[in-house]
Amino acid sequence: MDDRAAGAAALKSLRGRRGLSLAAVARALIELADELHQPALPSVASVQRSVARWEATRPVLPDERYQLLLAHLYARTPSGDLSLGAGSDFAEYLQALGLLGESERRTAELRTLVLRTVTDTGGGLLALLAPGVQAGLSAALTDPARADEGTIAGLASVVADVNAEVGSLPMVRLQLLLAPVVEASRQLLAGAVPDPLVPQLRQVSVAASTLAGRLAFETRDDTASRALYADATRQAGHLPEAWRQASVHMSHALTTLYSQGIGEARTLVDQAVRTARTGESSLVRARAHALQAELAARAGHERQAQAALGLAWYDMEVDHAADPAPTSFSPGHLRGFEGVCELYVGDAGQAHDRFARSAATLSAPREQVQRAIVTTDQALARIRLGEPRAAADLLHECVAAASSTGGRVPALRLRQARQELRPWRREDWVADLDDHLMDVLGA
Repeated sequence: MDDRAAGAAALKSLRGRRGLSLAAVARALIELADELHQPALPSVASVQRSVARWEATRPVLPDERYQLLLAHLYARTPSGDLSLGAGSDFAEYLQALGLLGESERRTAELRTLVLRTVTDTGGGLLALLAPGVQAGLSAALTDPARADEGTIAGLASVVADVNAEVGSLPMVRLQLLLAPVVEASRQLLAGAVPDPLVPQLRQVSVAASTLAGRLAFETRDDTASRALYADATRQAGHLPEAWRQASVHMSHALTTLYSQGIGEARTLVDQAVRTARTGESSLVRARAHALQAELAARAGHERQAQAALGLAWYDMEVDHAADPAPTSFSPGHLRGFEGVCELYVGDAGQAHDRFARSAATLSAPREQVQRAIVTTDQALARIRLGEPRAAADLLHECVAAASSTGGRVPALRLRQARQELRPWRREDWVADLDDHLMDVLGA
């Protein structure tokens, strides 16, 4: 059986498992189109023929309108509960679309659209848990001794899913989705979880609290952010993998840089570098040295910045096949750090070119926050090169990204760039930028 036939069979199996006829699916899609305020679908008979074509021997791929409606249909269980996690009908549906030829980018977009809709209404807090995990989690919270590997793996899956949506969904919505995992892992660690499961549970707790600390910072709750990072640091200290501890320090350092300044951030980065040097991940070491370079450059220490960048590239260029944190850092990210160093202690022209190359590589939805930051820094370089109008054009791009994600750092970088445009404040193109900032960000 080829992939397209397997995709058609999967769609037919989903429908059959729910006891739905072709006509019943057609009626459900028509009702969903009305509920979601989508354009009205044709008659039941016409929609039924479309459903049959998706399941045919030579199937056709549902168009984007039908893909979204089917996503909402399979996002709920037959009893009406939301279920989007691994092993759910929704996950199986997205896999079927992939077999039918749909791109990974589109299936990821569908997932984001459904998550956005369910969080609009305040629902979906446990929707990312796999089927059956909710019951297991409830039992474990009542009696931690009943926790099992499946429950902890389910919590880890939610953290990964929320992390994957950074840049696609507003930060405040991601907080809502992540909060149950943070609290559940905290409660379980305080109880008598079976000893063999404790390290795995601690890993989940570290990842969840670190991400939650970043999200709390992004939504301007610095007190909660510091408390969450303290939890993550404490739990990471019990784990043998030094790179996990270094990762917590680095995330905390970035939020500290923008909330408390360079001095406090440097202490955390130095801790990250010391810890990463004894760790198993060269990519985490590269990121730690890159952060060290940025802070040195911001403080005006050119030689220290260049030395740290050299160490970062050394770690970046080794073989990462067995790296335990393969997605933690990339050459594109490192070029962005190089650009920051050039911006503060080097050549603005080189900074601009490095920012441009970095932005070009940051194309994934997960990288949109970083892309907005890099592009704003690119605009700063344009200003220093005597091209303020071109800088304003770049900043218009960043306004939309900062608004869609609710990211605090892009907004802070935008404010800094706008301040450097003060000499041209009476120009029409600066007034246009101010209008855009006010309309979208209210500032």
